Amino acid sequence: MSYTTIDKPSDYFNIKLYTGTGSSNSITGIGFAPDWVWIKNRGLTAHHMLFDTVRGATKVLYSNLNDAETTVSGHVTSFDSDGFTLGDNSGKGSTNGNTETYVAWNWLAGGSASSNTDGSITSSVSANTTAGFSILTWTGTGSNATLGHGLGATPKLIFCKRRSSTKNWINYDAVNGATKFTNLNDTPVGTSSSVFNNTEPTTSVFSVGTNTHVNESSATYVAYCFAEKQGYSKIGSYTGNSSSDGTFLYLGFKPALAIIKDITSTDPWHMIDNKRSPINLVNARLFPNSNNAENTSADICDFVSNGIKFRGTNDGFNGSRNYLYYAVAESPFVNSKGVPNNAR
Repeated sequence: MSYTTIDKPSDYFNIKLYTGTGSSNSITGIGFAPDWVWIKNRGLTAHHMLFDTVRGATKVLYSNLNDAETTVSGHVTSFDSDGFTLGDNSGKGSTNGNTETYVAWNWLAGGSASSNTDGSITSSVSANTTAGFSILTWTGTGSNATLGHGLGATPKLIFCKRRSSTKNWINYDAVNGATKFTNLNDTPVGTSSSVFNNTEPTTSVFSVGTNTHVNESSATYVAYCFAEKQGYSKIGSYTGNSSSDGTFLYLGFKPALAIIKDITSTDPWHMIDNKRSPINLVNARLFPNSNNAENTSADICDFVSNGIKFRGTNDGFNGSRNYLYYAVAESPFVNSKGVPNNAR
């Protein structure tokens, strides 16, 4: 049997629940200095806020909006050795409202970005080849091009966003392929040859066409790239069955996070995790394309030692439809020493 080399996934991805203070607030206990922090107010109608070390701590994007990047000094003020620090921007929908509850999903990339010349456009890349995650920024040329992603493995999921003006998020995934795209801030699946140039990614680069969402001359962009790592992360598809005895999705690990999208309709994205739902049934969901507060009205699934067992009949995650998913591990099903994990 082949065992994973990532025995402790929380060294590379971790979830933190915290309560805002309305004043400077040091969020610790993540276990590493995060390079990408995605924050959502759980109890309020409020935007999903995304921060990373490549663009800089004060630069925010919103997964549920097509807005350009903005600079806000009172949200994340620094990335720290064991987490991050928040400022005093405490208005509704902020990252630190007094007594308000939040979730922060945290990924480790490669720290400070380096210049990458693997593609025809030079990119700035922070990459973690062990965990299969990288962040890159670039300036568009308006001509068909390639971009180095730094993973050393083929990405199966890429979230792209134009930073310099209002444009939808544009996502590549290996299920739909390079002829199609999804929008993180919206729900349809689209078809275009000008987005990813009808060209699948390689172990060193991914392609962009002339579409202004990804490659207008002089416009600036960011992408978050994900490759699969056995026992740590998985990206793929499954078919639901509209039954409370739902589909079983084998992952090879006990999941910490799953992001799910129905790719046969315009149902929303779903985001579930093991911190907001620490015991089965998992029922706390947030919606990356929506500012809605956390919803617990539906029984979604069980997180088990080697995957996800769906329990609900909601079309958003277990209808008689096809679904795209991205999942990250809490623990591998079997570690590098051959020791199995425990079910919840």
